[in-house]
Amino acid sequence: AFTPSPNNEAAFVTQSAANRIDYPNNYKIAKRRLPLCMVLSNAPTPNTKYPTLRGTEVDIRKIIPPSNVEAVRLSHILFASEDLARESLQNLKSANTQFEELARLLSNCELTREKGGEIGWINTNIIATDTTVAVDGNDDDDDYLNELLPRDARIQLLEQYLKPGDVIMLETVRGHHLIKIQDVMLNVRKLASKRNRKSVPTFDLRDKTYVIETMGCQMNTSDSERIEGQLISLGMRALDETKGESKSQADVVLLNTCSIRDHAEQKVYSYIGPHAKRKREGEEVMIIVAGCVAQQEGEQLLRRAPEVDLVMGPQYANRISDLLEDVSNGNQVVATEASHVMEDSTKPRRGSTVAAWVNVIYGCNERCTYCIVPTTRGVEQSRPVESILQEVQELVHDGYKEVTLLGQNIDAYGRDMVPKRKFSDLLRAVGSVPGLKRLRFVTSHPKYMSMGVVDAVAETPAACLNFHVPFQSGSNEVLHNMGRGYTREKFLKIVDRIRSKLPDASITADVIVGFPGETEEQFQETLDLMNEVVFDSINTAAYSPRPNTPAADWENQIADDVKGDRLRRINVLNLEHAAKRRARMLGRTVEILVEERNVKVPTQVMGRTTHGYLVYCDGDIDELRGKLVHVEIEKCQTYYLAGSIVDAPPDDDDG
Repeated sequence: AFTPSPNNEAAFVTQSAANRIDYPNNYKIAKRRLPLCMVLSNAPTPNTKYPTLRGTEVDIRKIIPPSNVEAVRLSHILFASEDLARESLQNLKSANTQFEELARLLSNCELTREKGGEIGWINTNIIATDTTVAVDGNDDDDDYLNELLPRDARIQLLEQYLKPGDVIMLETVRGHHLIKIQDVMLNVRKLASKRNRKSVPTFDLRDKTYVIETMGCQMNTSDSERIEGQLISLGMRALDETKGESKSQADVVLLNTCSIRDHAEQKVYSYIGPHAKRKREGEEVMIIVAGCVAQQEGEQLLRRAPEVDLVMGPQYANRISDLLEDVSNGNQVVATEASHVMEDSTKPRRGSTVAAWVNVIYGCNERCTYCIVPTTRGVEQSRPVESILQEVQELVHDGYKEVTLLGQNIDAYGRDMVPKRKFSDLLRAVGSVPGLKRLRFVTSHPKYMSMGVVDAVAETPAACLNFHVPFQSGSNEVLHNMGRGYTREKFLKIVDRIRSKLPDASITADVIVGFPGETEEQFQETLDLMNEVVFDSINTAAYSPRPNTPAADWENQIADDVKGDRLRRINVLNLEHAAKRRARMLGRTVEILVEERNVKVPTQVMGRTTHGYLVYCDGDIDELRGKLVHVEIEKCQTYYLAGSIVDAPPDDDDG
């Protein structure tokens, strides 16, 4: 066993002279930042229940014990020299250095070098078997794995707290390995709680129709696409209202919920009410509640709506097929435990053929006093760089022209990884994918947004000139009470950096009015900040208390009529600024990416500028969808522009 010293700059776990795991020399050892994969399995088992009353633990390795892991997918690079292994580990901090490329260039392992170091999935039942017995009883598989990574080293590795994306150093009789944790599979059916309903017949999902209703943010939209990909893989088909099929007749009804706004829970119960009535009247219908309200309510949702079959948090979006197996056998299932977010085993059913969402980081480690996200979406989990790049490359291959990188706190990307990564490096790497025309990202956090991100956008041709940076309030005292971790002055420095490097860029934001204790003077500070910046648009909201958040219990709540008045006043200013920012486009020729038909005027198409402005113009959607065209702006409205195509040059790859 290993007990780290607070003064150690390099840490080692040693079990034998032949096997050793270590981490970067400059990885500082501090109690709250100790990489948990260094802690052996005899450490106390962490509490896996989630959500909790917020809590302070933000390391997913600490929340999920190794006993819940079913399998791990690994890649490795084999070195003869420890110095070269360490140097390569340092190089991997940059998103521009890919693990697979290094493996092909440098690995001494002839069996995996041409495959980019891929070892594959290793089942954790190796830990429970005798060293003379092969995994799953297959001597050939075990012999093959022993050639790549000796058995005792695999056991040592699997006993650690592991997280996808981590790269660690391991010494064996073969030499010095860099081991990358590509993916981690949990036994989600074991994690979920279930109640057997003996009177309910089994439910065959093949050829059944489904309908998905999505509430809330872009993350929920992306999750719904991943869920739909899973449902299709099970042999189901989307209900088609154009053929006379009604939502009230769907075999499977799935509501992907949002808990940000007030009355979110009541909206869920109102929506599922008619479908619960169908079930009570004897119809064979499966009801699924997913997303943030599902995570928030958990078992309580089943108590209030016993007709619901499956309650699952957003972390299970691409594992729904596993959960539905139990549901189909007559069980009610609740899946809200913490989980590693696995890579997709099926392709998401994209809502567009032109622009796609790509998740890069899940969850949020912040503890803003008004926000429920940390208790519904869990702690931060960054996806491996290689997985993100592979998804983007596949999207471009499939004809997509634009990608939006998603994260609740996207600037935190990579800080949870070993070694750590930077979001600015990821931006450059994704922006360099051949054939990608446009790259966007949301949402930035002023506390973490580095000036390097602004520089990366300026230096990456595919990156769009649009920054979404929520400021939430213009008052330092209110920001402090919100727990935002930055000041008005820090936010304005970010704006200055954007305007100095990219003067034509658009800046959008979020703001809350009527936060507990907000005075009229503090509200005026918010209006003053808006006048100083002049945002392109702002998502405005009056504060509403959310469950499991500190501010909900404060006694200094603002009266609803005061919140309503402040919301009205801030919206007036927001509309004024939005119109002013778009008015500057009059007479300019802008490039838009055509996405879809204008639903109100079928002879027009709709696209967006690099700033994110909506533009309408005459055109044939069947000819122009996915094309970059030039439009002369002839009309500027508050939230859209209109004009005429002056040319429609072909894309480079269209000849």
